[in-house]
Amino acid sequence: MARRIDVTGAGGVRLAAWEFGDPPKPDPARDTTEHGLRENGGTAGRRAGQRTAQGALDPSPGVLLLHGLMGRASHWASTARWLSERHRAVALDQRGHGRSDKPPHASFSREAYVEDAEAALEQLGLGPAVLIGHAMGALTAWQLAAKRPDLVSGVIICDMRASALGAASQREWADWFKAWPVPFATLADVRKWFGEDDPWVERPNPARGEFYAEVMAESPDGWRPVFEHEQMLKSREPWVFDAHWEELAQVRCPALVVRGLDGELGRAEAQEMVRVLPRGEYAEVADAGHLVHYDQPDAWRAAIEPFIDGLTE
Repeated sequence: MARRIDVTGAGGVRLAAWEFGDPPKPDPARDTTEHGLRENGGTAGRRAGQRTAQGALDPSPGVLLLHGLMGRASHWASTARWLSERHRAVALDQRGHGRSDKPPHASFSREAYVEDAEAALEQLGLGPAVLIGHAMGALTAWQLAAKRPDLVSGVIICDMRASALGAASQREWADWFKAWPVPFATLADVRKWFGEDDPWVERPNPARGEFYAEVMAESPDGWRPVFEHEQMLKSREPWVFDAHWEELAQVRCPALVVRGLDGELGRAEAQEMVRVLPRGEYAEVADAGHLVHYDQPDAWRAAIEPFIDGLTE
């Protein structure tokens, strides 16, 4: 389970952060919600590096997990659970996603996403933290590490390119959104379409179906996504039209670039990213696509755990 802690992001947008592990003060009155997340108005626990109750210095860094476009904090549940055994692990529903606010006129710029993550680290007393980001969340992670090195002790970049994707990519995504057969009658229909019937699926992928089932909510006419397609397209624009190699080169903390062999980040670009990073490392996960941590959770853990452990040694 995870407990919810509200964070105020850029422009006053309310963000939902989810802390995994045992809360400091259990409260039986909390309401349980779907996806194993538990809502309350809790406050932050012990800051990384503060003294424990026994007076010893706690060396374990905080960890902030940042999902990708269309994702939500609960997609990190498996990773956050094992992290919480030794670290303070928090996953953030980013603006426009999950339980966070989706204001129609809010900014969905890179600056807004980075400022949200910065606010989460500061308001939760989590830094200096390890940032683990998937896709869009990985870009946010390395941009924040470049901007605020005092808040970041390490970065894990999962399947995110530093190169611009080009205008054609944005048109393809707009057409893809239009092809979704919403509303879905049942969650089983969601799993089948995204796991089998979606034209973008090369072969059946049950993990992909489960991934999208988690971002659906029931409405009077069926199941619909919890996000707005237009806000997702706005969020993509900065990396569709702009490259982000310069910020990558400014990341001074240790950084691990992880790719699935069948993911969207090619090996040549991933290795160039490692070369550009001042303290870059590289890892691959076999039999994994873009959703590396969802496709192969055990192999994902094996790839990143030694890196995280090394930050505290």
